[in-house]
Amino acid sequence: MNSFFDLASKQHRGRQDASGPHAVFSHPAAPVDPGEAAGGDEPADMSRPTNGSPDSIADVDAEPAGAADRQHRAAPQPAGKPASACPLMAAHGLSKSYWKGNHEVPVLQEVDFEVQEDEFVSIIGQSGSGKSTLLHVLGTLDAPDAGEIHFDGQRIDVLSSSRRDKLRNQQFGMVFQFYHLLPEITTLENVLMPLMIAEGALSYWRRKREFTERARQLLELVGMSHRLDHKPRELSGGEMQRAAIARSLIAEPRLLLADEPTGNLDRQNGEEVMEILRTLNAEQNLTIVMVTHDAGIAVQADRTVRLFEGRVQLA
Repeated sequence: MNSFFDLASKQHRGRQDASGPHAVFSHPAAPVDPGEAAGGDEPADMSRPTNGSPDSIADVDAEPAGAADRQHRAAPQPAGKPASACPLMAAHGLSKSYWKGNHEVPVLQEVDFEVQEDEFVSIIGQSGSGKSTLLHVLGTLDAPDAGEIHFDGQRIDVLSSSRRDKLRNQQFGMVFQFYHLLPEITTLENVLMPLMIAEGALSYWRRKREFTERARQLLELVGMSHRLDHKPRELSGGEMQRAAIARSLIAEPRLLLADEPTGNLDRQNGEEVMEILRTLNAEQNLTIVMVTHDAGIAVQADRTVRLFEGRVQLA
């Protein structure tokens, strides 16, 4: 247990001074598409997210920017759940390139994308199409070279680093292909870690019973109530991904961003993970954007968008 609080305290201090690779933390660092972006191994630079659980981003003040009020062209909306007047998240004209030596490699080219509240959208594309890069840009883990991103009606790509950290802290849950569980601590502690980091030791201790009960309920929801005290090395791949999903939900996010959540699993475990995601969307109205290369997985979402040569197309 001491290692849990040692790790959490270190991460919390790092978040407070906003320096170094651990300046903000809730979901372990997400590798940006090694090779997905530019066909090479250079990951993009990014900050780590933090967690929390308010209901809106009204308190995340956007920096003054007249461009935030300009009109945008709407991304096409196919049949599916009814579209609302204002999507939960909208991206307009996103472009992103990486450099290999002196050679610029375009990854995203004027991408338009929208997801409605309570919708489950899959983004599919071949390796190197830039789909994970798009997910990381939408989650503010990486910055676009051009274009705009709006969440809940507010522009978020122009926020300062600390405000983007706060947004991730409050609104986004993230699930990655390789789980990113901390090996030193138990399953229950891994799920609790985002709250421990966000709250700090004193506040966490005051609400420890409440937080622990929430974590237990989430682990029961994903079928992991029998593995609370096991460390990641004692879990199967499917169990680690279910634990990672529980961790992504602990702060009660409005949007779940899932990057190849079944990509490292066998067929049975992949199907179980997809059942969990469909249940979260259908029964808890969780908005989900999921990246996958598997057409059989993609069609289980409400809507599928295809990324081809850095541009979004309806599948």
